[in-house]
Amino acid sequence: MRMTVRRTLLLVAVAVLLLSTGLGNAMRLQKLHHRPLRAPVWSGEPAPIDTDRLALVIGNSNYPDADFPIPQMTRDAEGLANAVRKQGFLVEAVDNATRSDMTRAIDRLMARVHSNSTVLVYFGGYGVQSDGQNYLIPVDAKIWNEDDVRREGVNIDRLLSRLRTAGARVRLVVIEASRRNPYERRFRAYSHGLAPIQASENMLVLSSAAPGQVVDNSDEPHSQLMAAVLAQMNSSKGIEQVFKNTGNVVAAAMQGRPSP
Repeated sequence: MRMTVRRTLLLVAVAVLLLSTGLGNAMRLQKLHHRPLRAPVWSGEPAPIDTDRLALVIGNSNYPDADFPIPQMTRDAEGLANAVRKQGFLVEAVDNATRSDMTRAIDRLMARVHSNSTVLVYFGGYGVQSDGQNYLIPVDAKIWNEDDVRREGVNIDRLLSRLRTAGARVRLVVIEASRRNPYERRFRAYSHGLAPIQASENMLVLSSAAPGQVVDNSDEPHSQLMAAVLAQMNSSKGIEQVFKNTGNVVAAAMQGRPSP
């Protein structure tokens, strides 16, 4: 009788333990499922998403080493992200990205690219050229010399090479990084603006200035380049035609000619 009671108590204890463990796991699982998702950086009126159309939009405006922020870059990134969402692009938008943020976002983009993809990449912020290569600068970069540029920056040419190797059908690139950067005074020698970006087949590149040139920051809502892009996107033209027309408009404006 005493053994039966002990056995019964033991079975009850095991049942209680299993029940409490199961409830604990269920509660943790419930909390996990109800954890709020991170809201997108920017919102817009989306069209039905076409997973053949991918966009990575990075707007960096707050650099600790800069004398002042460049909020125009955030506005340009927001405007472009919303505009391409309306055209059905699957957009990842990153605001004031660290190097880790940028590399992870690029890796996520590359994981989605396939042979029929149209890919748009935008970067607004500071860029630095070193040994003929261009580097996009994250907001957390610690740069004191050119070696730091190559170590801390994200190589544009390498990114474009990865997109080409992945087989993206169309590659559209907007680089708004041709400005006098806050690191120049630390270098013994430096180069203004960006080095030429070689556009391969099926790739269109828009930059805010010609190679070796810089643009000044302004108080306008959008840069000259982005204002032209957004004006073209308000039309019903396809994205590739938008890029071609924008290139013509910006080139004409830089040379003081009427827009075509």
